[in-house]
Amino acid sequence: MSDFDNEIGALLADIVEEAGRLVLPLWKSGLTVHSKADDSPVTEADRRGELLILARLETHFPGVHVISEEDASEFGTPEAIGHRFFLVDPVDGTKAFVRGDPNFTVNIALIEGRRPVAGAVCAPASGETWYTQGGHAMKRGVGEAGKPIQARAWPQGKAVALVSHTMKEETIQALADKYGFDHPQAMDSSIKFCRIAEGSADVYPRHGPTMEWDIAAGHAVLEAAGGSVLTPEGEAFAYGKADEKFRNGWFVARGR
Repeated sequence: MSDFDNEIGALLADIVEEAGRLVLPLWKSGLTVHSKADDSPVTEADRRGELLILARLETHFPGVHVISEEDASEFGTPEAIGHRFFLVDPVDGTKAFVRGDPNFTVNIALIEGRRPVAGAVCAPASGETWYTQGGHAMKRGVGEAGKPIQARAWPQGKAVALVSHTMKEETIQALADKYGFDHPQAMDSSIKFCRIAEGSADVYPRHGPTMEWDIAAGHAVLEAAGGSVLTPEGEAFAYGKADEKFRNGWFVARGR
């Protein structure tokens, strides 16, 4: 891995923070919410953030393909993708963003050989950014230098699971029985991966639909922190599923 490859995550962190500063003034601003073809919400924040990110990636990585949520929604996904490409979600957790919840994120991941090899996640409302650097996971706040983070070992009897706000009690109990966690906590967006990566939670079981751009950056950060993202059967989780329009199957994100 070259020195530049080691620094890609830090560069992506700069870009997601810039996009975060752009979208943050629109948070709690009463902006209009539109519906995409799949009935999921999209706002001006998503569109502005995406345009900025695409411009920055073209400047720094000319010719590297980018698959971004809003562009994919409007124009569709490619029928095939190469060995190296970016996945971008300019505002993950748009529903949280619209209702004023702070747990929305800006995400960029670099995929190589179907694996997320670099990534950055910014939570604009809290000023936190998580990113990969030199094979490690890092976290920084506004105006702060990055510090290494690490996922924690499973705390027997105290394990925290991050789940959707809309998950029913019986579903949470079934997941607790399956995965052995003790305390469910509702949270939106890819910030769930980052909370596990920094050692403040332990597992995120996702038995439901997501897209590759929703999770790739968080996946990169969590793996760099010593955690894992696997299928429920324990197999590697792959990206670049062009034949499935970049839709994900079920997965389980864990700490160490």
